[in-house]
Amino acid sequence: MKKLAVVGAGSMAEALISGIVESRLITGDNIWVTNKGNEEKLQFMQKTYGVQATYNLEKIFKGAEAVILAIKPKDAADAITLIKPYLKTDMLIISVLAGVSIESIELLAERKLPVVRAMPNTSAAVGKSASALSVNERVTTKQMELVKEMFETVGMAAFVEEKQLDAVTGLSGSGPAYIYYLAEAMEKSAEEIGLEKEMAKEFIIQTLIGAAEMLAKSAKEPQQLRKEVTSPGGTTEAGVKVLEENGVQKAFIECIKQATAQSQRLGHSFSSTVKI
Repeated sequence: MKKLAVVGAGSMAEALISGIVESRLITGDNIWVTNKGNEEKLQFMQKTYGVQATYNLEKIFKGAEAVILAIKPKDAADAITLIKPYLKTDMLIISVLAGVSIESIELLAERKLPVVRAMPNTSAAVGKSASALSVNERVTTKQMELVKEMFETVGMAAFVEEKQLDAVTGLSGSGPAYIYYLAEAMEKSAEEIGLEKEMAKEFIIQTLIGAAEMLAKSAKEPQQLRKEVTSPGGTTEAGVKVLEENGVQKAFIECIKQATAQSQRLGHSFSSTVKI
């Protein structure tokens, strides 16, 4: 790719730029970045990743083959309205804006564009994101391959229907927070049973990593793996019994359903505003 424009310089934009540059998919001097007004962050991005940073929109978009929209969803309408004079019908738009539909992006841009919606998660910062991608009919096969390569620089990526993105948001988009919540509980319990904090943290982290690796590499279902650890009358059975009595699994299921529903509500709210 000759030139990539990035609108936004927050944590997700930085993670993607870091992955893309480190993998040499696109060199830093071919990536142009801007943001709302944090010049210090732009200078940091330029120094760290070798990108081009400026507030001159004509320079940013001239000759760009693709544009990543990585601003906050609440700023999407203003940002897209500001840049729409520079968007060409053959420019690939890659949006990581949660709850902002492809239709809304085209309405704000006031033209038909090839658009990819992406739902990565914060683990992109360490190259372990789970990213879902959806496209409209104007995105070519070559563009799809390029976008998949981009998001694979920060983890795994797979294409889904746009209507499935809310579910992905509830499951893996918000998913890291659920795991951190579990880690919090494990840390608090470790303190109560008399384990030193730093030592307990190491055991918790390795336990989570080990369980994730087992899920990734074993052909067995999670339920089977759990049962294999749970000996009759043993310590694990005693612990799992408490989880079941407190409806923890049911709570996790409801948690993901509610996160999915909230993603749908936010999307409908934004779409209604755009159409007005």
